Amino acid sequence: MARTDTAVVGEEARAIAKHIWIAPRKVRIVLDVVRGKDVEEALTLLKFLPKRASLMVSKAIKSAAANAEQNHGMKRDSLFVAEAFADGGPTLKRHQPRQRGRAFPIKQHTTHITVVVRERR
Repeated sequence: MARTDTAVVGEEARAIAKHIWIAPRKVRIVLDVVRGKDVEEALTLLKFLPKRASLMVSKAIKSAAANAEQNHGMKRDSLFVAEAFADGGPTLKRHQPRQRGRAFPIKQHTTHITVVVRERR
């Protein structure tokens, strides 16, 4: 499974899920849906979103919310997704054999998902 890094900076808490085996462009579609929403509302939306990336994004949001509660003392009811973005990770390069001895390149993309939550004032 992927590794999750955590950090608390000022009045925000973040969670970074690294090396997720999905293309960043597929994750960005899901992140655009939840950016700016309250944490509970975002998790509810992700529960019913028919995308594979929604599971990975919901885990990152839950981790960021837990970091905000545990490390910074924020209240979960007032948290919202302030920033959410997906960066490309390392690409695994593979080859598939094709006709007449040729090789067909396969690029397996990975993603680093970063979620930042803040407290509403």
